[in-house]
Amino acid sequence: MPGVLGWTSARGRLDWGTLVLFAILFFWQFPHFFSIAWLYREDYARGDIRMLPVIEEKGRSTALQILIYSLLLVPVSLMPSLLGMAERVYLTSALLLSLFYFGIRLVTLKAPLTHAVSKLRAANCYRLR
Repeated sequence: MPGVLGWTSARGRLDWGTLVLFAILFFWQFPHFFSIAWLYREDYARGDIRMLPVIEEKGRSTALQILIYSLLLVPVSLMPSLLGMAERVYLTSALLLSLFYFGIRLVTLKAPLTHAVSKLRAANCYRLR
């Protein structure tokens, strides 16, 4: 909401750009949130917080939610270019990064996804930053 409120107050109206930025953040938050919830599901379980990864321990439902919202994020992330808010560099980058992300996801899905493997991958990604 802060982005929507700031954009709307600066422009004096609610327009498509506002809604696209809101949609990007909206669809992005679910894969991000479910990934973190998967990594820390043991902590949530100890705290008796009933999160999806705690309730369904194999992770299939969590992975499905991540996949669905990630797929929905792709066309939404291309909208700034289609609405003239961003140039071709953004469009190309968003498309290539989406393809790269799904390529990585498909390659890593071949190995069984355990909690230990997830934590190791997260630690490796963190070190790459």
